[in-house]
Formats: sequence, C-alpha cells, structure tokens
Amino acid sequence: MKEQRLESKVAGGVAWSFSEKFLTMVIQMAVSIIVARQLMPDDFGIMAIMTFFTSIALTIVDSGFSQTLIRKASPTDEEYRSVLYFNIVVSIILYLLFIAVARPVAMLYDAPAIATIAPVLFLVLPINAFCVVQTVMFTREFRFALLSKIVFLASLISGVVAVVMALMGCGIWSLVAQRLLMMGIKAIAFWSIRRWRSDARFSLAALRGMAPFSLRLLATDLIASVYNNVAQLFIGKMHTTTALGYFSQAQKLKDLPVTSTMQAVQGVTYPALSKLADDDVRFTEGYRRILMLTAYLIFPVMAGLIAIAPDMFMLLLGDKWMPTVPYFEILALAGLVYPLSVVSYNILKVRSDGRVILRLEVIKRIIMTLILLYTIPRGVEAVAWGTSAMALIDFVINACAAMRYTTLSTIALLRTLAMPLLLSALLYLGVVYLNSHLVDFTTPLRLCLSIAVGVAIYVAGSLIFRPEAFGGAIKLIQSFRNK
Repeated sequence: MKEQRLESKVAGGVAWSFSEKFLTMVIQMAVSIIVARQLMPDDFGIMAIMTFFTSIALTIVDSGFSQTLIRKASPTDEEYRSVLYFNIVVSIILYLLFIAVARPVAMLYDAPAIATIAPVLFLVLPINAFCVVQTVMFTREFRFALLSKIVFLASLISGVVAVVMALMGCGIWSLVAQRLLMMGIKAIAFWSIRRWRSDARFSLAALRGMAPFSLRLLATDLIASVYNNVAQLFIGKMHTTTALGYFSQAQKLKDLPVTSTMQAVQGVTYPALSKLADDDVRFTEGYRRILMLTAYLIFPVMAGLIAIAPDMFMLLLGDKWMPTVPYFEILALAGLVYPLSVVSYNILKVRSDGRVILRLEVIKRIIMTLILLYTIPRGVEAVAWGTSAMALIDFVINACAAMRYTTLSTIALLRTLAMPLLLSALLYLGVVYLNSHLVDFTTPLRLCLSIAVGVAIYVAGSLIFRPEAFGGAIKLIQSFRNK
C-alpha cells in the first residue's frame, strides 16, 4: 500500500511538473523569439556574461542545503530556519560583492551596460534566498501541482512584460525585467500561500550537522556551474560579444526542451528515489526506468531539432540569427545525453556520502579544462564541439559511478538506451532525406511537413518494435489525464 501511494505521488508529480515545464517552455520559446527579433545579438552576449555571475552566486546561496533537507528523513524547524537565515545573509553579501566588481568587468569587456544593469539584475540573489526553503517544503510534500502553477504563472507574467518592453524599445532591460519578475513572483506566491512561522532560532549546530554532505554538493555544483559558463567569458573577451550572443542563443534554445524535461523528471524522482534508497531492487529498477523514459522522450526531440534547425531559425528568428544554426546543431548533441547524466548524478546524491561526487567532479573538470584550452583559441564552433564532447564524457563517468551503487549492469544500461537511440536516428535520417527533396517548397510548408514526418516515423517505429519505454510513455500520458 505504501509503495502504491509513493508511485501515485510520483506519477502525479511527473504529470503536473511535465505539464508545467512544457507550457513554460512554450512561453519561453515564444518570448525568446519575439524578444530576439527586437534585440541585437550583442545584448544577449552581455546577458550571457551576467549569467555566469548569477549562476555562481545562486549556487553559493543554496550551498547544497536544500538537497540535504530533501534527503533527510525529518528535517526540524530549527534546520529549516537556520538554512533560511543562511541563504538570506549569504545572498546579501554576494549582492554587494558583485555590485562592487560590476564596473571593472564592464571595462574588461568594453560593455558599459554591465555596470548599469548589475545593481538591478543581481537583486535576484536576495529574492531567491526567500524561495529556497519554501521550495524544499513543497517538494518534500510532493506538492508539485502547486509548484507547477506558481512557476507557470511567473513565467507567463514575466514573459509578457519582457515582450512588451522589447516592443517598446527597452532593449536589454526587457531581459533584466524578465529574470527579476520571474523570481519575485515566485517568492511572493510562496510566502502568500504558506506563511511559515516557527519559534525555532538560527543554529550553527544545525548547519554544522548538515555541512559535510551539503558542502560537498556545494563544491561539486560550484565547479560544474563555473565550467558550464566559463567558455562564455572567454568567447566574449577573445572574440566579440556579438559572437557570444550567437553562441548563448544557441545554448538557450537547446536548453529549453532539455531543461524542461530534466527538471520535470529530476524534481520528482530525487525525493522519490531517496525514499527507496534502502531497497536495492526497487532502487535499481527505478533508476533504469527513469533513464529509459527520459531517453525515449528527449532523444527524438533533439534529433528532430537538429534536422529542422535551418528552417526553424529562418522562419522564427530571421536572417539576423542564422549564424546561430551551426552552433545549435552541435550543442543539441549535448542535449541527447545531459538529462541522462543528471539522472545518474541523482543516484550518487541519494546513495553516496558526497565524497565520490566531489572526486568525480574534479576529474571531469580537469578533462574540461584541457578541452577548453584546446577549443577556445580555435573559435566558437570548436567550443561548441568541445561542449558536446564533454557532455558525453560527463554521462559516461556519472553512469559508471552510479552502477557502483546499483545492480544495473553495463549491458542492461546499453539495452535500455539502444531502442530510443535507433528510433531517433531513423527520425533524423528520414527528415533530412525529406528536406533534400523539398528544396523548392516554402520554408513554413517544408518545416510543417518535416515535423509531421518526423513524428510519424517515431510513432510508427514505436508501434512496430514495441520498445519497453513505449509502454512507460503511455502510462505517463494516462497520468496526465488522470492527475
């Protein structure tokens, strides 16, 4: 009975979360297209530089404590309160520090806009500090329907404001407003719905008790955050902010389906797997099925996007953004394996004490450093290839490490991924072959036919070969309908 309740919660959580992520992705895609048509690539290049600093800061503000609270069997009010105060204090310190370095960074990149927008954009740090603990509470309670509604509402309102500001000629400020409003609406909604009160006080002892695991996660996430964004700093300095804008836009559009899918699955399955940590059989089977379903969903999406990229960019963004296409096609290869890597990383977070995560992260970043040293001087396209190569290496390392904490074999892992990969390859080849015979068609018509044929190939292949993931996808669709 307990297992059925947990599975019901997971199914409902995935249904709500995936629905929200899909709708949010649609909104973000529409907003990105409209805003990109109004702004210049240089504006997105500047925002990419700022993203490096905000990503680092948000990682430090959390410091791994949120994952520790989710992992714990029964967190106390004292632990919640201590983490909240920690988040707020650290966010204020980082806000002041980043404001102080904004002007030197602006001079380094010859981009005065950085110093102008920094005091406003970096307000996301203290605002985010008020969201962390509330998010943990709702996650532990499997209240994903509520989280999904709040995130969707925040995305919708902030996206509409960004579009209106872009059309009014506000330039880069439309991007700043979107990020600030997104975080602000979430914070207001969380505290309006759950006005958390407690007599507990701040306790260093409570933080020290959570610190060993939390700080290992912090070190790991911080290293990952730096390396995931550091290439943008070098592109902006060694090349131009315009080139960085093209590269950043390619990453952003690639990340929309990848991040949406991954956050929907990861946000629900991490607390669920944490509850199965003591049962080897169920834990391993849960890991395998999550990998299988994630691959079945994300592989065809990324393969299809690569196949239709030229027509998609021409129709949606126009000639101004066509230099982005080669970068997008290369980076989309990373999107094939990144979600799988994160699933394997979740296994390590649940089963290990954090030491192995940190050791593996050091190894991966040494490899990434060598890749960056080789690719950055050779141009933006080389950096894109290096990014995709590192994504594959990251998955292999995480998967091999995860198998130490499960009974899943290498052969079973390859079998799990083989059929989705084969069907996606057929989808890609079919769409490319079709496009080669439709050169005289208009771009909108060719794009519509390509999408229709790609979907038909994947569905037909699933009906013919009946992969195990197909049944899982049907159950997920049923969960959408029931939940």
